[in-house]
Amino acid sequence: MSYLGRGLDKISNIEILDNITFDGSSSYSIAKSSVAFVPNSAQSLLISIDGVVQATNFSVSTSTIDFGVAIPSTSTCDFFLHYGTGVLFTPADGTVTEAKIGSNAVTSAKIADANVTSAKMFSGFANGITEADQWRLTTSLTGSIDGDITTNLERSDDATFAKIGTGMTESSGIFTFPATGLYWVQFRFTGSNSSDDATNFFIYSSSDSGSSYDAVARGLQGEGNATNSYNTGICSTFINVTNASTFRVKFSISSTSANFILSGNTAYSITSFNFIRLGDSQ
Repeated sequence: MSYLGRGLDKISNIEILDNITFDGSSSYSIAKSSVAFVPNSAQSLLISIDGVVQATNFSVSTSTIDFGVAIPSTSTCDFFLHYGTGVLFTPADGTVTEAKIGSNAVTSAKIADANVTSAKMFSGFANGITEADQWRLTTSLTGSIDGDITTNLERSDDATFAKIGTGMTESSGIFTFPATGLYWVQFRFTGSNSSDDATNFFIYSSSDSGSSYDAVARGLQGEGNATNSYNTGICSTFINVTNASTFRVKFSISSTSANFILSGNTAYSITSFNFIRLGDSQ
């Protein structure tokens, strides 16, 4: 009898196989677009002969179908369909929700490396950190200093150094950010003072293109130490850059000692300024 039920053309993912040209034999090759095709099983096939749909009354071996009886050359194959094991369908774009994906179902083994791009990662992060940069003081500053570090600055250029992303932009000691984000900013200083006067180190930030600055981190060195030994200290802060065109950061020193030395060297970083974008602005 003929097939009754939902139209086969309405079932998604049906594979249309090449019609068979009967020649009086009982066995025929199965092909799709003239290429040998191996179905899941005999139960996965529907074939219509002379208007009658045939199902499960034949056997399959690799890409060969055997009807068990000779099919006359006068018979016509109306259609030949493969519908897999069960009825398969492709979800419409955007219809697979988080709730439909099983826990731990997506593993690295299921994702090709070439398919993991920054566009597929959260917040556009390719590897989590998108900006990392380091600058340093190239020449020591000496004497009584009370103000911003505006000269003798360079990006680290050692043979093994590399930055991530565009990096910071510097002009007369004022640093601007390449993109919005939450940045970790560090001032690493090395200095010497032969008196017991304290030296203060500051990180200042501005959100209004430098019209006003706020001291956001402070380091202290030398108080109560009358020797001429060198000491290294660090002060650091987080700066939430919500507008890359208006945010600024600078570094400052306050020392009243004429014998103060802030060490710098162009061959390696001894006083340095470090910047890492940790994530999106908050």
